[in-house]
Amino acid sequence: MIFELKILGSASATPVMARHPTAQVLTAGASNYLIDCGEGTQWRMLEHRVRPHHIRAIFISHLHGDHYFGLFGLLGTMHLQGRTQPLTIIGPPGLDEVLLVQARVSSMQLGFAMEFVAVNTEIHAVVYEDEHLSVATLPMRHRIPCAGYLFTEKPRRANLLKDKLPTDLSPQQLARLAQGHDLPADDQQPGLRHADVAGPVPVPRRYAFFSDTLYTPALADLIRGVDLLYHEATFLEEMRDRAAQTHHSTARQAAQIAEAAGAKRLLLGHFSSRYKSFEPLLHEAQAVFSTAELATEGLVVSL
Repeated sequence: MIFELKILGSASATPVMARHPTAQVLTAGASNYLIDCGEGTQWRMLEHRVRPHHIRAIFISHLHGDHYFGLFGLLGTMHLQGRTQPLTIIGPPGLDEVLLVQARVSSMQLGFAMEFVAVNTEIHAVVYEDEHLSVATLPMRHRIPCAGYLFTEKPRRANLLKDKLPTDLSPQQLARLAQGHDLPADDQQPGLRHADVAGPVPVPRRYAFFSDTLYTPALADLIRGVDLLYHEATFLEEMRDRAAQTHHSTARQAAQIAEAAGAKRLLLGHFSSRYKSFEPLLHEAQAVFSTAELATEGLVVSL
């Protein structure tokens, strides 16, 4: 199954030419999940060929504009394009009120059902599940209620090993084995166990999205061993006091979280507009966590 992250925007609040506010798309199987929706997100989706109809759920971290001001426009586009499948929106309390007021004053009636799930941003709890994913909140420490999200793949079946399969199996028998079932014995052939012709069960993949937050070492325990961590890195360490004042993190602090969590990979994002080059941020993080990378817009990471 595909498990892939696409970066649509990774800038912070102040607009900068050729940079865009926070927005990401996680693809699991045939479903897409939008993570935050800053201004211009739907333009970024057009550019990177992410179809609004394929968005199954939207996760909003907090109600600062660079993380959700693009949402109402995106919902309107979904309606105009004839979307009929239900949409789930997960976010902090108050987001539903904002959407209702916008819909009321613009007299917009959506042509699809929309479910809003209000999350408690102070706890770690599962808030969404489907056949592909389980998603839990991660309590961020920001100036307003803010949640990160941990996306965990549902367990997958082991793949069949071609060199262990009998050559005379019918398509129906192969399909049964592929679904994880054993083949019972009959008059023509002995039984066959799925475990005898399959490889090891794949370990579920996990992606952690850390939105705006103070440096919080305790969060490492909630994502231990995660395959990929996106952590905001608004400032360099030389502006650590400014980061604390604004409830943000430095690149070094992001790397310290990744190191403490035993993460496999780290993406840095939410860059301050004061930085014309991101290389100093990358070098600062790599001094602590060697596999740190920049969440440059358009980046695609497959897990």
